[in-house]
Amino acid sequence: MVIKVFVATSSGSTAIKKKQQEVVGFLEANKIDFQQMDIAGDEDNRKWMRENVPGEKKPQNGIPLPPQIFNEERYCGDFESFFSAKEENIIYSFLGLAPPPGTKESEKSDATEEKSEATEDKSDSKDEKSDATGETEAHTEDKAEGAPEEAQSGQTPPEGQQEGEEEHAATGEEEEKQGEGEEKEEVEEQEES
Repeated sequence: MVIKVFVATSSGSTAIKKKQQEVVGFLEANKIDFQQMDIAGDEDNRKWMRENVPGEKKPQNGIPLPPQIFNEERYCGDFESFFSAKEENIIYSFLGLAPPPGTKESEKSDATEEKSEATEDKSDSKDEKSDATGETEAHTEDKAEGAPEEAQSGQTPPEGQQEGEEEHAATGEEEEKQGEGEEKEEVEEQEES
């Protein structure tokens, strides 16, 4: 597979020249095989590039500017797409190439594969644990559900149990609810006398 970079060797725009140099320089530095296709001196190259850039990637005037990047016949993208892929360390997938071993991109793909395998292993072990502890979990949920019902019913526990609960209250909410219950008792006692 050959990467084709369509450039204009005699462009009057310094912005276009800089973008072309950045793409070409990056490919050379990373020893990625490519061909420069000049659209300024070769009408066939210009025509081919313009016809093969997808419609949604063409600018409003309809004429795509260089650099445009292809992998054989497949459109990869323009400079902005190239730059984004480079920043995200996914340049090889952007170009449609397999990343060489030892690159950040190959490490990412290896890590992704290992992570998905580890996730599958964890989900299998969770299923086994839930089968073995299903009764215990259900029993714990029943206990947890029962406690708030007693607090919400407004019934006051016997005196000895109330003192034990105050000593062992786990949250401020339980203490607050108990305090409200005691205030109600005091108000009721005052009304009776």
